[in-house]
Amino acid sequence: MDARAEASDFLKSRRARLTPDAVGLSPAATGRRVKGLRREEVATLAGVSAEYYNRMERGMLDGVSEPVLHAIARALRLDEAELTHLFDLARSVSATATPSAARRPSRPRTRQITQRLLDGMTEIPAYARNDRYDILAMNRLGAALLPGLKTDHPNLARYIFLDPHAQTFYAAWEQVARDTVAALRIEAGRNPFDRGLTDLLMAKSALIWGRSPTVTRPVVTVMNPTEASTSRRR
Repeated sequence: MDARAEASDFLKSRRARLTPDAVGLSPAATGRRVKGLRREEVATLAGVSAEYYNRMERGMLDGVSEPVLHAIARALRLDEAELTHLFDLARSVSATATPSAARRPSRPRTRQITQRLLDGMTEIPAYARNDRYDILAMNRLGAALLPGLKTDHPNLARYIFLDPHAQTFYAAWEQVARDTVAALRIEAGRNPFDRGLTDLLMAKSALIWGRSPTVTRPVVTVMNPTEASTSRRR
């Protein structure tokens, strides 16, 4: 499902679940035949035109300002997790709608000194990554401990979110996943038109909607096989 289709389904489902009573409307007085709010009612509650909200519900979230997104969230009674998801969807739609600006970064390169540093860690598994969680280099023990990252374009976030073995590998998988989401959102704020980064956020959206705290950006990670990975700055 593309970003616009997912945004459309999300807004429709949230409108459908909201009863007229919840916003002070009487179903009998309005001749209502179906559950949920009408599009024009959501538009009125949010303070936007019905035409504008119809456009949004078709998945056209590109160019929608933050105040409008917050107004729609209030009208639909979105919780914190759903509000975060709405902003992720808007970011994804914007990246898709601007092909001249949206870009897929070239394959990251690794300095030889980084690989030599990791290779010198002969008794512990370790890897180096960038802010998008692309694995830049890994030592022998790291590759043995995380065989799921032996791909042409290894990415730790994709492993955490999409590999079924990740949830058993990390004892505190949910916290690791939330920290990863937080780091990706920080990077998405710096590079809103990075298609690769947007794709990562879309991949996680079905699993985690919770708002995550801000975290630091580790570069080299030393892994403990019995616990979630422990990160540190170089």
